[in-house]
Amino acid sequence: MKMILGKNITDLLKIDFPIIMAPMFLVSNEAMLKAGMQAGVMATFPTLNYRKEGELDNILKALAAYKTSAITGNYGVNLIVQKANPLYIKHLKICADNKVPFYITSLGSPKEVIEAAHSYGAKVFCDVTNIEHAKKCYDLNCDGFIAVGQGAGGHAGPNPLQVLVPALKATFPDKPIIAAGGITSGAGLLSVQILGAEAVSIGTRFIASKEAGVNQQYKDAIVNAHMDDIVMTTKLSGTPCTIIDTPAAKKMGYTQNWFERAMSNNPQTKKWFKMFVQLRGMKKLEQSVLPNNYQTLWCAGKSVELIDSILSCQEIIADIKREYAQKLEEIKSL
Repeated sequence: MKMILGKNITDLLKIDFPIIMAPMFLVSNEAMLKAGMQAGVMATFPTLNYRKEGELDNILKALAAYKTSAITGNYGVNLIVQKANPLYIKHLKICADNKVPFYITSLGSPKEVIEAAHSYGAKVFCDVTNIEHAKKCYDLNCDGFIAVGQGAGGHAGPNPLQVLVPALKATFPDKPIIAAGGITSGAGLLSVQILGAEAVSIGTRFIASKEAGVNQQYKDAIVNAHMDDIVMTTKLSGTPCTIIDTPAAKKMGYTQNWFERAMSNNPQTKKWFKMFVQLRGMKKLEQSVLPNNYQTLWCAGKSVELIDSILSCQEIIADIKREYAQKLEEIKSL
């Protein structure tokens, strides 16, 4: 490709093209990660996808072995850093012992992750949805931000990328920004780069991939859903989360009741109750991705509107690269 914006981020993260394959609970798997690395992007996964003894260590060793001089992409992990994650400290140690090159932190203070990662030269980008949280991460010396805007799958933010990205850029001009939320194409990548982001994080598009290890019903739902089919619920994890508005979602509901809210806000009970809610939600989601399961609780972002096919991860990335080059040429000709 003749020209790629965001060259600084590709150099920083040791990748060939400014895309992060977003970490997706129960979706990101070894086949997807290797395909992303092969295609030259940053392939990431939530450590909570590997909860059994030895699983996380095994996948990290496999990815490190796969990362050779011929592979132009890279890999990283997402850590849920809030106290309600019972595996956080254990998973951080496993990742640090394996010298994971890239971390994304979510839902809490990234202090311990930044200290561990920086001890051996790894990079840490923090999920942020507003300036206040970004300032806390900035003061802890994070390496950059994942600007999570409206339309993102999973834990989406309340602010549009058209406001969030320029605001972060103006407030923290020395930190690179990766935009997340509603992006599926080369045009989408270019649009947020013009706003000030250097790269994009793409999740929902990769659910409808051949490599994704979820059931066919979930993939078909991504292809068939429209933007108005995506709703926000706090029932799954206690934190606002976007899902497809299936009958199971309607039955579960979208907001916590008064008792759940009280338990989540009480200083004496909130840690343990949030842990219970998250574990319960994880179990429901896990049932939903298995073959021939009646549960239909599926995380997705507003970008379902733009997805109409199930392709391999390499085909998806190749299409984005091709459209990106095309749009750059169109802009240059204006």
